[in-house]
Amino acid sequence: MFKTNNVTSRIFERQIRTPAPGTSVHSARRFYENLVPSFTIYDVECPDHSFFKFTDDGQYFVCFSRNRQDLIVYRPTWLSFSCKGEDCDNNQELPPQVKRFESFFTQLYVKPLASCNELICKDFFLYMESNQFGIFATSTAQIQDARGTDGAILGVPSFEKITIHLFRLEDGFKLDEKVFHNDCVNLTHNMGAFLYDDLLAVVSLRYQTIHILQIRDSGNLVDVQAIGAYCREDDELFINSSSQLAGNRGDLVDNGTNHDQPNSNNSFLSGIKQRLLSFIFREIWSEETDQTQRVQCLKKKFYFHFQDYVDLVILKVQFLDRHHLLIKFGSVDVGASRNTDQLPAFFAVYNMETTEIVAFYQNAADELYLLFERFCDHFHATSINSMYMNFISSHSNNIHALEQLKSMKNKATSISQFVKKMLSSLPLNCQSMSPSPYFDQSLFRFDEKLISATNRPRQSTDHPIRFNSRRQGDILKFKIKTVE
Repeated sequence: MFKTNNVTSRIFERQIRTPAPGTSVHSARRFYENLVPSFTIYDVECPDHSFFKFTDDGQYFVCFSRNRQDLIVYRPTWLSFSCKGEDCDNNQELPPQVKRFESFFTQLYVKPLASCNELICKDFFLYMESNQFGIFATSTAQIQDARGTDGAILGVPSFEKITIHLFRLEDGFKLDEKVFHNDCVNLTHNMGAFLYDDLLAVVSLRYQTIHILQIRDSGNLVDVQAIGAYCREDDELFINSSSQLAGNRGDLVDNGTNHDQPNSNNSFLSGIKQRLLSFIFREIWSEETDQTQRVQCLKKKFYFHFQDYVDLVILKVQFLDRHHLLIKFGSVDVGASRNTDQLPAFFAVYNMETTEIVAFYQNAADELYLLFERFCDHFHATSINSMYMNFISSHSNNIHALEQLKSMKNKATSISQFVKKMLSSLPLNCQSMSPSPYFDQSLFRFDEKLISATNRPRQSTDHPIRFNSRRQGDILKFKIKTVE
């Protein structure tokens, strides 16, 4: 229940009252009901940069140069000017300095990021809050008709060089880098990489490998694991030694009698694909107890679709926790298409410790959708050190967001298509949501068609974006005017 508009009164109440256990952050966020923006400044003199985003803790404003070569970082100075009275729109007392970008931001540094033949990936950035490290990416031009090389899948473009850079944002010092040669990583909106605590997962689409890197406190990027062709560290050694042993045996027999001997280059499926197929087989096997029915079921559900399962490729991945990955499988066409709602795709939960697939769903599975609806916060895997990201409104922690979701579901003409559309966002993009209290749906109501917590550019509107109070009878608290 909303108590008062008086900030002083609320501060005094905070001093004499202790919030219920586990609600202190929620109580602090309610102060933003009293501290709202009330004035829009137009025609601000801004530097000619490509503005990107604020870090989640609000300490840094990340920008790139127009030629996509330099990293430029600012620190916000926050509350710089104020006006008297409530009608600030008609208040003319603000000084001329408010029209200058430098009045609100202080430039910390400009650092070269891309080499001469590389460009900065301008919509890729991950922030490690505990160490205030920033992760950036640069790449060369895309090669559309890349030649097929050993281990690369067809239909995927290639980049001669993709570099992941690790920077200390405090002073702009470059700590380390990781280079991928003749590879493809989807860096658009952080789709091809996911950061969880000190672990970074990078998906190589071209070579179907999930690279797990650890970010040390010293600022080093350390290779921990590569999941794809092999799942365990000694898998490659075992297969190579087996192939060598088979080759030695072949020398003892007549020439031409050992042509069907499998080898690691052309006969074996990748380790992750073998784990997937064995899980699907066992799941179908356990559906029936009668041997005859079991065989028929395997023919219909497994062997008939066997080649379809073999042709699946890894498209996207996210951490669920430090040991489990949610992996999206699909066709190469799914990875290249913008509208993936109608295309078949599959989701698998992979345990990195046991190297086992522990769950497998199609993108129309009601079971997975119910898990996503009820436990959406578990899919927003956030760092244990980040208290900001734990308060993003979702339909599993906010009644207003849940009502909104149910309204969309009731209006849907086809439930199966609605489920596909909702699950098409999985795995979720890393750090794609803003933790701003103004997007807290328990505090404010706003039109999500115009603005939302998702970090994506939106078309400006002629009408002001209204933010109404949830706890004050839906009264208007403030407006954002995108045009004068």
